[in-house]
Amino acid sequence: MTEKNAARLDWEQRIGLPSDLPLAEPGGAPKLTGTARLPAPLGLCSEDGTGHVLLDWEPVEGALGYLVHRADTVDGPYEPLDHRGGDVLAVPSPPYADTLVEPGQGYWYKVASWTDAGPGALPAEPVRGCPKARGTRPPAVTVEVDAGAEPVPLPPVWNRMIGAEHLSMLLWSEPGPGGADVAKEYGDALGIVRDELGVRTVRAHGTFLPECVRVLDDGSFDFYGLDTVYDRFLATGLKPVVELSFMPAELALDPEYTIFEYKGIASVPRSWERWGELCRALTVHLRERYGAEEVATWEFEVWNEANLEVFWNGNQAQYHLLYETAVRAVKGVDARIRVGGPGSAAAKWVGPLLEYCREHDVPIDFVSTHTYGNAPLDFRPETRSFAEATGLPEPEILWTEWGVTPTHFHRVNDSVFSAPFVLRGMKSVLGVSPASQGKSADALAYWVATDHFEELGRPPKLFHGGFGLLTVGNLRKPRFWALRMLSQLEGGRVPSTVGGDGAEALVESLATRTDDGAGIDVLCWNGTLDQTKTGGAAALDREARVEVNGLTPDASYSVVLRRVDETHSNIKAVWDAMDAGHNDWPNERQWSELRAADELFEESLGTVTADAAGSLSLTVDLPMPGIRALRLTRA
Repeated sequence: MTEKNAARLDWEQRIGLPSDLPLAEPGGAPKLTGTARLPAPLGLCSEDGTGHVLLDWEPVEGALGYLVHRADTVDGPYEPLDHRGGDVLAVPSPPYADTLVEPGQGYWYKVASWTDAGPGALPAEPVRGCPKARGTRPPAVTVEVDAGAEPVPLPPVWNRMIGAEHLSMLLWSEPGPGGADVAKEYGDALGIVRDELGVRTVRAHGTFLPECVRVLDDGSFDFYGLDTVYDRFLATGLKPVVELSFMPAELALDPEYTIFEYKGIASVPRSWERWGELCRALTVHLRERYGAEEVATWEFEVWNEANLEVFWNGNQAQYHLLYETAVRAVKGVDARIRVGGPGSAAAKWVGPLLEYCREHDVPIDFVSTHTYGNAPLDFRPETRSFAEATGLPEPEILWTEWGVTPTHFHRVNDSVFSAPFVLRGMKSVLGVSPASQGKSADALAYWVATDHFEELGRPPKLFHGGFGLLTVGNLRKPRFWALRMLSQLEGGRVPSTVGGDGAEALVESLATRTDDGAGIDVLCWNGTLDQTKTGGAAALDREARVEVNGLTPDASYSVVLRRVDETHSNIKAVWDAMDAGHNDWPNERQWSELRAADELFEESLGTVTADAAGSLSLTVDLPMPGIRALRLTRA
């Protein structure tokens, strides 16, 4: 008997178990790199900055991230630093700016390495920091760009995928929030993120919702509803991430175990075999309707956030069986289809799923997980270890949900604060420099495209703290403009480094150059993870001197500046400035004014000339929160 046949026999024996039989949680010592506790990083140091303390340290091999601890006295107690993001506190890499501080007060810091097993030991000796008060002018930083370097392709991790509410919203016919035509606006929103952000795929919950799939009396499955949804969705030119969820009532062990306003069933199946039959039937049907070659380009993700009780009434071992049953069913139809999971919350369960797949010879093409309020952790130690242990290709890393907060109806979603947050996360995934060890993920999918979203209820007013990049009515929020500015970068990436007060922790940058050297884009931003500063903080404002080297000597360049801050490209500020009274929704005149203001602020700075050495400099204000984009075009 071959190893693969033995693995399949083992699976067939396991899916014969009753679904309600308690299964043991995975035990024993974890085997993959990233699941063992690691020593504390060496070289921890601090720098007193204006309005912050800057921490830096040496990376630890195998670490997925680092957990910063702080105390008010040298003797402690040392507690994890909570920047109020509402989710994972560990950061993927140094440096780190602590802005939850008072000027003149001393703080002590220790940093632990982070893996699936949690934080490792803290170092014996702390470092001390004491933030400085701001003077009369914002502190200066320098953004230095080497436009003469060979451009390196910029992986489009920000637009490979985006999240959206369940796709059956494309069929809505009833009036929506504020009188909106939900189906039209939802479809238009998908078109906007496709055309203006370059989005290629959309992940949404609820492939198996009742309006999409019916279980017939003879046990077969009717996908007419899903056909109607997918026909309309695929007409947009986008591709779906087929999330295999929720459980049809006829297959669920507990059909009353539901989540969200639309009552998605989050139950384990009555029968693992029937779950596999559903996944197989879906795959066969999609290939027959949309073509085997097309469906082979889609990703299939098994469930959503099964590590949260609200999304799954089983345990981790039962999720592993759910995953294995699904992946064997899908690949039994077409081995080319890419399948992965666990689609987990808070960056959990990735290592255990990889270990399960290694032990049982279960296919896995990508790992998927979610995080909010922070830059994503770096799971490459685990995916690389899996590849080394199995001899299989390294699974891709897809963050299939990511955003500034996991909290519904949170004001930060409508704020400018969220715009530099988006750029911080994207640069973290891209790597600190073109010469770094490559991207730490293959997709970072913002959750979600539009405020047409009903998980915990429909939007009660225009600006309600919705997850969407676009409002009801498809006005563009500051987060949208951050992704738009990334999409406007032309050419390949060239080195761009920041020096000065808060460099590479508050103020960061990206730069690109066209192949012919005629165009240079410089994107810089100022932001903090600390959500107590959502409304801004004067102590963190900066003045940025942008120095571009490697240009054509004595050449002239036209300069265009784009801005996102409290008074530019901030549609909520436009609404707040209107005489809206107590209206939750705009009237016809106000809609007209809002649509006229719905644009990315842009101005010409005229023409500048490089010196004989091929260098020039420009100075821009850089408030926190704020983004500046400079485009230089050779005249």
